[in-house]
Amino acid sequence: MNDDINVLALVKGKERYVFLFDDTQRAEALRMLGRYASDPELSFTWYDAAVLSQKVRQAGPVKPSQNRISMPQASDWDD
Repeated sequence: MNDDINVLALVKGKERYVFLFDDTQRAEALRMLGRYASDPELSFTWYDAAVLSQKVRQAGPVKPSQNRISMPQASDWDD
């Protein structure tokens, strides 16, 4: 089981939109983007929803061999 949390953030002027979801909640995250875009009281637009929905779809689970941050290991310098 993967315990990673995906984070999407959008800053629009003084407003901040932050979405947290795990891999099992992708469909709900996409629905939430649509709900935000359809709310006339928010500055969140359909364009914002489209851009972020692409990010949701691209945010695939990290494979065990894939590092998020690549740091040199001590063994990298051994001759």
